[in-house]
Amino acid sequence: MSRALIWLRRDLRLHDLPALQLALRRGEAPIFVYVHAPEEEAPWSPGASSLAWLDRSLRALQADLRERGSDLLIAHGATLPTLLQLAQHAEVDSVYWQRRYEPVVIGRDAEVKHTLRAAGLQAESVKGAVLFEPWEVQTGQGGPYKVFTPFWRNAQARLHDVVATTAPDRLPAPPANLSANSLTVDDLGLIPVPRWDCGFWERFEPGEQGALRALDAFIDGAVNGYRSQRDLPDRAGTSRLSAHLHFGEISPSQIVARLRSAGWSAAAQADVDGFVRELGWREFSQHLLYHFPRTTDENLNPQFAAFPWQENSQALAAWQQGRTGVPIVDAGMRELWHTGWMHNRVRMLVASFLTKHLRQHWLHGARWFWDTLVDADLANNTQGWQWTAGTGADAAPYFRIFNPATQAERFDPKGSYVRQWLPELARLPDKALYAPWEHGDLLRRLAVDYPQRPIVDLREGREAALAAYQSLPKTR
Repeated sequence: MSRALIWLRRDLRLHDLPALQLALRRGEAPIFVYVHAPEEEAPWSPGASSLAWLDRSLRALQADLRERGSDLLIAHGATLPTLLQLAQHAEVDSVYWQRRYEPVVIGRDAEVKHTLRAAGLQAESVKGAVLFEPWEVQTGQGGPYKVFTPFWRNAQARLHDVVATTAPDRLPAPPANLSANSLTVDDLGLIPVPRWDCGFWERFEPGEQGALRALDAFIDGAVNGYRSQRDLPDRAGTSRLSAHLHFGEISPSQIVARLRSAGWSAAAQADVDGFVRELGWREFSQHLLYHFPRTTDENLNPQFAAFPWQENSQALAAWQQGRTGVPIVDAGMRELWHTGWMHNRVRMLVASFLTKHLRQHWLHGARWFWDTLVDADLANNTQGWQWTAGTGADAAPYFRIFNPATQAERFDPKGSYVRQWLPELARLPDKALYAPWEHGDLLRRLAVDYPQRPIVDLREGREAALAAYQSLPKTR
């Protein structure tokens, strides 16, 4: 039997793994390999929280492979020479991998494919990270979309074509000489020192089995009522599948196929459709990143090249540390630090506060999220920050500025979320919890160790942001 290398990156699963299915269809024995080369993804190499998740995800995948009689080969170093060496030692005919859409990775993968083919190997990349390739959904003029609604209308009509495959129960073992020379996950040094990640694992279980259990929990619980619960940060009203999707522990096709297989009432089907629409936003982010690769570091809207952003390291540090004096913002930043994750509604609020009230460049926030989020995905991170900052495609206009106090009162009406992450404010009455500075010296009288006032007056910050926006040169 001929052999094929299955080069794994952000597809750390066995079910619905197109590269594996391609090898099996061609009668090739799959050999699974992970090559750790984060430096090749600079300037957006994986952040510290992503690496902590990766450690556990690799261990889970290796255990799943061993249960099936196979194993995961691990290497550390430059990708291309490593793959060439492995291909030679394993005497393989083919190398298969799942496509990625980050600008630097696209260039690297093109070189890998060209060189492997020049060496006489069959080298192919396949779709697996998205429902639709970024070039499959086009406008009537054959170009990319910049607005989500028409993009999703086009893509949604194709959902009936989505299918998912299952993993074989048994897989062949890799050649003994390769297993003997493989690194261990420990050799990659991904575990943080000191162990600041312990809170992550109270909430998440990395790996394919963890992803499938998270999907089960969502279907059994939160999906029915999703539209009414998804914006409430004090409860598990969302799927929390984002990190599993980022690392490819589950595919979007698996999620859609699983949701489609259940019999839903009309009301529940509307909730399911609302959730699948959120997967559509993920697809749209990949679409934008592929067609507008410069947006990882530049505004898609060129008008904002002249925007008068502020540089204030003290304000940025206060935001990062959850010490702004605005409870909902600080609660979100502390949730992020403890769990490696933040509720999506709160992500919008903290991003709006940074880019509007503090007028800090969205890249400051994008970089902080990149290092601290376990689900840090370049496409989602870029699109999310530019959407909130008003500088990207299909963006909320810059003059749409969230008031964090009124948003907190609306979406955390009992203060449960704020009290969970800011226990020092637990004794405050509900009416004072969202804007405590409006209640005299209450914090001082209760001897609360919390900023007495926000680092920026919300009204003044909003007015300054609007004035800055009005100063931009108007485009025709």
